[in-house]
Amino acid sequence: MAFWLLFLLLIFFFPVLIGPFLLFFLFLLLLIPLKFTLTSLTSLFSVPGELYRIAKKPALRKNHALEHATINVLEELFPYEGLSGYAEEDGFYILGVEDISRVEKAAREGLKRLSRGEKELVIHDRCGTTITAANLASAVIFLIILFTTGFFSIWTMLLAMGLANLVGPFLGRFLQTYVTTSHQVESVEIVSARYEMPRSGLLQGGGKVYVETREVPFIESR
Repeated sequence: MAFWLLFLLLIFFFPVLIGPFLLFFLFLLLLIPLKFTLTSLTSLFSVPGELYRIAKKPALRKNHALEHATINVLEELFPYEGLSGYAEEDGFYILGVEDISRVEKAAREGLKRLSRGEKELVIHDRCGTTITAANLASAVIFLIILFTTGFFSIWTMLLAMGLANLVGPFLGRFLQTYVTTSHQVESVEIVSARYEMPRSGLLQGGGKVYVETREVPFIESR
């Protein structure tokens, strides 16, 4: 509303600016789809490689699953919202919780429940995989529309983004389930949890809890 009011005022008081404004607007209509095309091509080549890098590391996938399970349990047991984390091959980080005992309790509970078969705990809607999936879906849809119709405009971009928002969450859950996590955590053991201070050295809620894990031989009982 404010934009259009400003536009009308400019036209009324400075009609000479109409031409440059329209040229700038047309330039944006061309530039935005062009940038989106380049971003789509980048995503199309980079995202599959990143997913493959994660998929071929079993320890990373298991810790990613445990990270999600820990966050899900924390949000079930305590009034936390907006928690996040990330996994490594020897453990995972939880951001947004300063109580180490709560994180360790949730991690052990998550491990126990995953081992019992609660596979849905590996899914978390705020996972970066969902964002990656939406970007990938948007890129694929946009390029398909572009090459099949030859219609290159901001409307093509908006259509691709709209469809990607519908497809992205489902694709994200699929990728989390089968590519970036593994619910087979029976051989994983939680070693300890510790608080890591922010780089500034000040405790301002910017620290994170690191949960260390390790692989142990899994002996099947006879």
